[in-house]
Amino acid sequence: MSKRNFAFAAAIVVACLAALVWFWRPAAVAVATKLPGGGDFVLQSAGGPFDSASLRGQVMLVYFGYTYCPDICPTSLAITGEAMKRLAPDELARLRLVFVSVDPQRDTPARLKDYVEFFHPNMIGVTGSAEQIAATARKYGAAYARTDVNSAAGYVVDHSAWTYVVAPDGRLVGRIPHGATVEQTLAEIRKWLPATPTSKGPT
Repeated sequence: MSKRNFAFAAAIVVACLAALVWFWRPAAVAVATKLPGGGDFVLQSAGGPFDSASLRGQVMLVYFGYTYCPDICPTSLAITGEAMKRLAPDELARLRLVFVSVDPQRDTPARLKDYVEFFHPNMIGVTGSAEQIAATARKYGAAYARTDVNSAAGYVVDHSAWTYVVAPDGRLVGRIPHGATVEQTLAEIRKWLPATPTSKGPT
């Protein structure tokens, strides 16, 4: 390769890397683009039917994923769990994360309970029929798709990795991107916490 061609190729690589850094940086926790409508949903937890409206008065985080996820889900939940551990007890009492499984074929309510509580006891795992999950995902603008793979798992589920922030009045008010730091996540949670508890939430 000539020096001129090499320089041209190097410039392209640098430009691509710069673009990658720009688009993947987790700088803005509360996204400026228009949010989906959000809304309440009823799905199944290990403790029985879970109605998101039962969390009025608390901040609700909603995450769409699955327990067999190899990396994205555990990373996001670990970061959010660490942020939750840094909350004062009165703050923590006003926060729940709801993990909505996009793999109803394998994720039972019991499995979901064990999975999410590993990261933090204030996380709730829920599932439902394929139709119920799809309807819930549409409300939040979450995307997912099953992809067959040549492995023991049989398939993976590619999915978006936002953590959706629902204010105490039930409005979808923000999205925390995958890759946000513990400090960014904590700041976004505290921005929406009510001044005093108004609901105990699920036990």
